[in-house]
Amino acid sequence: MDLNTVKYLADLSKLEYTDEKLAKTAGEMTSIMELMDTIKDIDITYDAHLDNHNVYLDGLRRDEIMPSMPTEKVLSNAVNSKNCFVVPKVVE
Repeated sequence: MDLNTVKYLADLSKLEYTDEKLAKTAGEMTSIMELMDTIKDIDITYDAHLDNHNVYLDGLRRDEIMPSMPTEKVLSNAVNSKNCFVVPKVVE
């Protein structure tokens, strides 16, 4: 990154740098940008066999239908009679 770009960014940020500090910052920003460019080299293609090798589904319980609480009992303390709960408004 050249010094003019760093100086422009410093002016936009309302930062004051000496010439030595500008040169040092330009070098650091160049190093950061080069590091970020290495991300382009990473292979991100999806492979189901490689990406899910630690997922084990053998120990899961079977889905079974079980009786649940009747709706009338669940809603017995509800204020609204339209078969739903009313909660206080938190966002205007």
